[in-house]
Amino acid sequence: MALRLGDDAPNFTAVTTQGTIHFHEWLGNSWGVLFSHPKDFTPVCTTELGYVARIKPEFDRRNVKVIGLSVDPVDSHVKWEHDIEETQGTAVNFPMIGDPDRAVSTLYDMIHPNANDSLTVRSVFVIGPDKKVKLMITYPASTGRNFDEILRVIDSLQLTAQYKVATPANWRDGDDVIIGAAVSDEDATTLFPQGWTTVKPYLRVLKQPNR
Repeated sequence: MALRLGDDAPNFTAVTTQGTIHFHEWLGNSWGVLFSHPKDFTPVCTTELGYVARIKPEFDRRNVKVIGLSVDPVDSHVKWEHDIEETQGTAVNFPMIGDPDRAVSTLYDMIHPNANDSLTVRSVFVIGPDKKVKLMITYPASTGRNFDEILRVIDSLQLTAQYKVATPANWRDGDDVIIGAAVSDEDATTLFPQGWTTVKPYLRVLKQPNR
């Protein structure tokens, strides 16, 4: 059965380029990003891994651990990492899961037979410290991912986990937010004493509360 938002992120034990991990234990109290690649030594994946390595300090700043996966074995990943560093200018600085038996790929429904019955699609899972799935995005093999967007979504997820707000279209950290629909005006007065602007009864805008 396919994963859905709010489900428990399946736990697993796997060999990675940085040793064997027990996934939930490895996550600890951090957020996590698990993302899959169709195959080692492919062009789009090479650019993606290089970019994630370059912006890893941004994930660190948000208390997010990053881990990649493909259906190739770890020794293949290690060889590929030399190419990534050479071509992208940054060494891979996060673990890559070797999944030749498709065990993790199957748990996370990363193989879509109508796209390819042997390779993983470009899946992204954001997992909270509570080990629940907070976000799922799937890209086709031909399209590289926008990891700046993934950082933006993590900013929203972390903010809305702390405050009873939602973020509007194209929101970025520091922009105004929206009071959650389930919050009454009476409760909002207590939660947001700084006040808000009522555009419509269902659309109440306020400054980002942690700014």
